[in-house]
Amino acid sequence: MTWFIYALLSAFFAAITAILAKVGIKDVNSNLATAIRTVVIFLFAWGIVFFQGTFKQIQSISQFSMLFLVLSGIATGLSWLFYFRALQLGNASQVAPIDKLSLVLTLVLAIVLLKEKVTPAIILGTILMSAGAILIGFGK
Repeated sequence: MTWFIYALLSAFFAAITAILAKVGIKDVNSNLATAIRTVVIFLFAWGIVFFQGTFKQIQSISQFSMLFLVLSGIATGLSWLFYFRALQLGNASQVAPIDKLSLVLTLVLAIVLLKEKVTPAIILGTILMSAGAILIGFGK
């Protein structure tokens, strides 16, 4: 499969995640809900790693890569905590688009920090995604 198919599958499951989380978080503390979700993901991810036998590669990960993977995990955890609290307080149809402003922030950070190429199409797309997320998130 190509990166595009994986990206579409990611988007599909992220959409389902928002709906399932919104239903499941009813009358549950958002931090507890995040912890439960995290345990499931932990077991699921390590199950795949052990099934594939790739756990043996952990010794070959550099300290540099490990540091950034750990920092990424911390950022993911914070994102999930805030996302679940937002879902608990707001409508999924409003929270999800605002959460997807992460796409815009990722583009900006990739350009600034990773020196990725910026084109007029990227600038226009970033503006349109921002406008769309805000219109959907706050339009009533």
